[in-house]
Amino acid sequence: MNIAIVGLGEVGRCYASALAGMAQNKLMLCEQRVSELAAKLASDVNLPINEAVGPWLSEANCVFSCVVGTKSHEVAQSCFKYMKPGALFADFTTASPETKRQGEALANSQKIAYADVAIMGAIALFGARTPLLCSGDGATLFSAILAEAAGVAPRVLPDSRAGDAMSLKILRSVFTKGMEALAVEVLMAAERQGLRPALYEVLQDIDKASLPQFLEMLVTTHVIHARRRQHEVEEAERQLAAIGIVSDVLDGVQHRFARTADKLDAFPLPTEKPALADALTWLSSEPEKAAA
Repeated sequence: MNIAIVGLGEVGRCYASALAGMAQNKLMLCEQRVSELAAKLASDVNLPINEAVGPWLSEANCVFSCVVGTKSHEVAQSCFKYMKPGALFADFTTASPETKRQGEALANSQKIAYADVAIMGAIALFGARTPLLCSGDGATLFSAILAEAAGVAPRVLPDSRAGDAMSLKILRSVFTKGMEALAVEVLMAAERQGLRPALYEVLQDIDKASLPQFLEMLVTTHVIHARRRQHEVEEAERQLAAIGIVSDVLDGVQHRFARTADKLDAFPLPTEKPALADALTWLSSEPEKAAA
């Protein structure tokens, strides 16, 4: 398998090291500004570094684009000029979902398959075994190629388009970073009051439901009890302040509840106990009022 890696930052070097060790692979490297780490890698695997894409790229069956997200579309356009029809372009960048959809459309116009590859873990910790999520018309092909070339099969989103994998990565980040910020404040407050072990005990009921069940319960009850919970959040914020912790998280939470509560005043729920689909449809149906 002829594989080109464009961009030799942390991601590009990781896959170059893994793929170079497989006898069935012919590897080609490209980096515009060669760092010391990239030069060392090239020396270790005994391969030259091309400083620009060019005709040499026509030999590749698959191109890994591992450049920065802001260069994603520009690099894709440059590569497509030289890639042969039927080849695969795997976009590992952090470009926006819309940028990746544009890349897929351009690739398809030139009979090149396109895979949106979202890195779902820490490359520094897991290397080439870091979980990957793939979408787009070339996702299945990319998963098969990487499984053969490196022994790792990324997860493929069925019936997906380019940008879907990146959208899910962003949503996961919103969730985990929000939980991280909340965990910092909650554990700080519990520790300050000598209640951290007891806090773990009173949170154990959350473990009794699966994560999807818990999230769906939160949303379906949120649209019913937003005003009451808004006041509870305000009181919680005051209680944290009383023990010397200024919450950055609860201010945003309070605004979220206030927006929903204001919307309930203007557009009452069509049913007393909405199902998840009903709740999400209602939340998205009309413009929200700005919270005071």
